[in-house]
Amino acid sequence: MNQLDQLKQFTKVVADTGDFGSLQAYAPQDATTNPSLILAAAGIERYHELLDRAVADNRKSSLTGAALIEKITDRILILFGVEILKVVPGRVSTETDARLAFDQEALEKKGRELIEGYKAEGIPRERVLIKIASTWEGIRAAETLQKEGINCNLTLLFSLVQAVACAEAGVKLISPFVGRIYDWYKKANNRDYTGAEDPGVQSTTRIYNYYKKYGYSTEVMGASFRNTGQILELAGSDLLTISPKLLGELQKSTDPVTRKLSPEAAKSQNIERVPADEKNFRWLMNEEAMATEKTAEGIRLFAADIVKLDQKIASLLAK
Repeated sequence: MNQLDQLKQFTKVVADTGDFGSLQAYAPQDATTNPSLILAAAGIERYHELLDRAVADNRKSSLTGAALIEKITDRILILFGVEILKVVPGRVSTETDARLAFDQEALEKKGRELIEGYKAEGIPRERVLIKIASTWEGIRAAETLQKEGINCNLTLLFSLVQAVACAEAGVKLISPFVGRIYDWYKKANNRDYTGAEDPGVQSTTRIYNYYKKYGYSTEVMGASFRNTGQILELAGSDLLTISPKLLGELQKSTDPVTRKLSPEAAKSQNIERVPADEKNFRWLMNEEAMATEKTAEGIRLFAADIVKLDQKIASLLAK
């Protein structure tokens, strides 16, 4: 078997892309999107029809200006999600606007709106994960949405305290960003990392072991990979979301894949509890420069791509 098929024996494989036309070759269980991926997909000619349809659907709306653009943006996200769900048997993750990352009430409202948009397309809420940044406000919003039966994927997650706060809030799934943690330490220490010494791998392994040790049901989905080595070091994680490029590399290799993570191994480890109340959450985030910087940077980058998508929509409306 190739490495991708071997990996699927231990882990649910998820495709990290908005380019749903590239999914069938890899047969992933789920798919994840974010503003950057949707923006990239929106630039592909074969998907222009979805943008045109989203604009046409809202031409007669009573909304104007920023409110109209926001509604069309949400429509685009949903249309891409619907097409993705025609390919994958499981779930799609759809991200909330990063500009809402510190507004709990707005995040809750947006989560409900996205679920209603999917419902109008005949998609049950069980097949959708609402992606929210792992700020304190984002975690609280997810806690509320989860109580309403809306499953959430907490993204831009870089620290154990973020992960613990998500688990205690009853979040369905988290996405630790392996590659971006690696990027930070590589730059800060002016050296490369491989294998089990990779800081991104170590962080996600720590989170996985903590969850399994203490019996949390929140799913761990490693994300943001830079190479297949990082992926293989996390074989056994609940899920891994992987770009088409790296899925292709795994598919071409027949080297053996060994399971690295398991609930049984995690339960035997000596792991101290981490308090995740608001004061400790903010303090531990403050103490971890990498987590603070990468969370903030990720929010800025996703917000910038949402602005670019807004500008693309505005140009279509002007035609």
